[in-house]
Amino acid sequence: MKRTCNYTIGQTTFLVILRTLIGWHFLYEGMVKITNPDWSSAGYLLDSRGFLSGFFHSLTYKASVLHTVDFLNEWGLILIGLGLILGLFTRFSIFAGILLLALYYLSHPPFPGISFSVPSEGSYLIVNKTLIEMTALLVLYVFPTRIGLDAVFQVLWKSRKRAAK
Repeated sequence: MKRTCNYTIGQTTFLVILRTLIGWHFLYEGMVKITNPDWSSAGYLLDSRGFLSGFFHSLTYKASVLHTVDFLNEWGLILIGLGLILGLFTRFSIFAGILLLALYYLSHPPFPGISFSVPSEGSYLIVNKTLIEMTALLVLYVFPTRIGLDAVFQVLWKSRKRAAK
């Protein structure tokens, strides 16, 4: 199925701005974690409640597993953020961002009767900022802009294929 992007300049501009802002959020969260030698996801994982809390708690049982989770979280955030900001591997970055946010949401679901030891900065019932950001990424997945390094590499790839013929 071929995708066409027939958006107005305003629509394209705001989709790119949305992608860049979400990318910045991911990148900055990753940089804060990676530059703090004391950061670990252990406290967050152990605070998990809900039907998947056992899974999230189990990620802290072995130091090697926790180290891997921390590494994947830090670098996942950074690479997803860079991908979104630069428009590089955009669809993969969006998909990875949705997956990561879904894990965050499921580890700390804002459902009735669930309370956490670390208070959130607001009051939520089912919908929280994680779900909203995940939905914004879904919007970007459904409405791709083709603005960024993906477009540059696509042009280079097509010209290389034409030259090879």
